[in-house]
Amino acid sequence: QVQLVESGGGLVQAGGSLRLSCAASGRTISSYTKGWFRQAPGKEREFVAAINWNGGVTYYADSVKGRFTISRDNAKNTVYLQMNSLKPEDTAVYYCAATQLVLNLRVSHTYDYWGQGTQVTVSS
Repeated sequence: QVQLVESGGGLVQAGGSLRLSCAASGRTISSYTKGWFRQAPGKEREFVAAINWNGGVTYYADSVKGRFTISRDNAKNTVYLQMNSLKPEDTAVYYCAATQLVLNLRVSHTYDYWGQGTQVTVSS
């Protein structure tokens, strides 16, 4: 059994920063690809970023490229999402996810495990 728990969400003004964390517990999944997705009210869940097992390869949605950075610390079984220059359109519930796969990482059904989500609200 694997559990993913996100933290670090909150309310921030436009232009501000937040750092999300996702800690994994249960069976070790340090070799898994990790991803972040988000879902705004009334919208579908969308891909934000993904990182391969050793942090050597990262992927970003065009909407966050240059502003968000995904990273991981396998010793702590934790993946991070540093979010800078936040915009009101970044407001959403952010979810972390894990998969053994290395392809189709921008698609949510690729992922086997999901956290419960953390709310990020960016005020204008």
